Amino acid sequence: MNREKLISTLSKAKWFDLTQALSIFTPPWPGEMPLQVHFFKRLTGAWGGGQGANGQLIEWSNNTGTHLVGPRAFHSGARAIADIPLTQLCGEGVVVDISDTVSDYSLYTPQMIMDRVTVKEGDILIINTGYHKYAYDQPDVPNPNAQGGIENKEFGYYVRHPGPSPDFFQWALDMKLKLIGVDCGCAEHPMNTNVRTMHGREFEKAEAKLQTTHGTTWDEMYPVEWYHELTHITMPKAGLLLAEALGGQINELSNQRAWIMVQPIPFMEVESAWSRVVALKAPDGMSDSDFFAAMADMHMLDMTLPFSVQTPQWANYEPLSIKYTKRVGGLYFGLGRNNAHCRASFHLATHMDGEKHFWAAGRTIGQVPLDYWHGPGVIVDIADQVSNASVYTPQMIEQRVDLRDGDILIIKTGWHQFGWNSPDSDEFRYMIKHPGPSPDFSDWCIARNIKWLGIDCVAMEHPMNTIQRVFHPKTFAEANQKLQEQYGQAWDQMYPLDKYYQDMHLNLFPKGIVHAENLGGDIARASNGRYYIAAFLQKGMDNASMWGRFVAWQEK
Repeated sequence: MNREKLISTLSKAKWFDLTQALSIFTPPWPGEMPLQVHFFKRLTGAWGGGQGANGQLIEWSNNTGTHLVGPRAFHSGARAIADIPLTQLCGEGVVVDISDTVSDYSLYTPQMIMDRVTVKEGDILIINTGYHKYAYDQPDVPNPNAQGGIENKEFGYYVRHPGPSPDFFQWALDMKLKLIGVDCGCAEHPMNTNVRTMHGREFEKAEAKLQTTHGTTWDEMYPVEWYHELTHITMPKAGLLLAEALGGQINELSNQRAWIMVQPIPFMEVESAWSRVVALKAPDGMSDSDFFAAMADMHMLDMTLPFSVQTPQWANYEPLSIKYTKRVGGLYFGLGRNNAHCRASFHLATHMDGEKHFWAAGRTIGQVPLDYWHGPGVIVDIADQVSNASVYTPQMIEQRVDLRDGDILIIKTGWHQFGWNSPDSDEFRYMIKHPGPSPDFSDWCIARNIKWLGIDCVAMEHPMNTIQRVFHPKTFAEANQKLQEQYGQAWDQMYPLDKYYQDMHLNLFPKGIVHAENLGGDIARASNGRYYIAAFLQKGMDNASMWGRFVAWQEK
């Protein structure tokens, strides 16, 4: 497949977002930390971070919202999320709708799945139980027998949803499934988790139903030691992955095959991670088999830095910290699995600066539709034309790639080689001395209708058009001298502060042109040219910026 055909195929494909919206109102897994968001910094100044931008500090548990459960959740020696290549998280699969055959506490079986769809060896299997109707952001479900006349959403979503029968996971292993995703709180039955002990009255109801439907007790059907070994040892070692809390457009894919992609934040230290889950269907006029063959013939460049406590944060922002609150062997909230609470500001690792980061009236990340985050674009390598604190221009871009109006633009300065996880790491050079755009660059982006931009260093701005010029006066003097030698003008002559301070933010975000920062990884192998590019960002409804997975497709 040639590059233009690849781009055309992805452009015409039908994209479906299977991600639940994430908010401070999203209920966490029972007993774990809900999402906390606060502004520690505002444009004109705020407690904790001063002036300069709208900066958020968040605390969260990774089991809130749509997320990937990695094998380390149950087996401490297994792979972390960052160790799992995207090829194991993307591929052909099927979305099965069993919502009309399950109810509170009930069991679903392999046969129920196979009666509805054809499951192939190696598939990604997404199960629509119908219980996404109890997600926090969905309409109330009337129930005259419930208090208040409506079903309790959190109980429906986390405590009463159906779960797999005793033979289900062994069947999944025999089928060599890549991944199982569900549209409810857990891929296991809630009564095989600590929910059973947290909600004893609910367990009594589940037990009574099981005795009615199967004539047995819970512990007879699911012997504790056997089930623990299957789910906490055998499955993690085999690499079977679980995605939980799916939603979005899942009903539009009932009992259909699709190309499914689970795109988690590549977290190094922890067991689970927020994910954007997307499914693709063939363009009109193209058969499913031809489409799946075309997708299998594409290669994904993963341009995302590992997400880690070692990742340096933007100056005066808070770094990432992780605290385990739950372990397989027992801690705080009891036995069952590894789980951490995390705390960080957004401007570290690979992330998207959203409109609200600098524009108060702008959209949050979650308010932006999925189709904005993907599309045709270019990666342009100008590494041989830039140096410490130098300036790059629109002409440098236009000379090297076939840029078209409306494209996504990814700029490769070569500064990824100085990132924290590189053998040539140079944190000061990466953060403070990277090159930046010329004064005409933002106007050029508007004229070319650039969709969004990305850069392989810490900021889309020139560092001397940010607060860094104040923090590092010696570096500013060096950059000013270099500018005078190259252009014959002092910094504030060429970049008057009233127009060019945070130029790429303040002048572009109100136009809907945002940017990604700290790209890395496979960008090192990307040559000049056209690609299909996507940012898979967690759907944060309250978040001005967000981490994600950044991918470019090329032919194999």
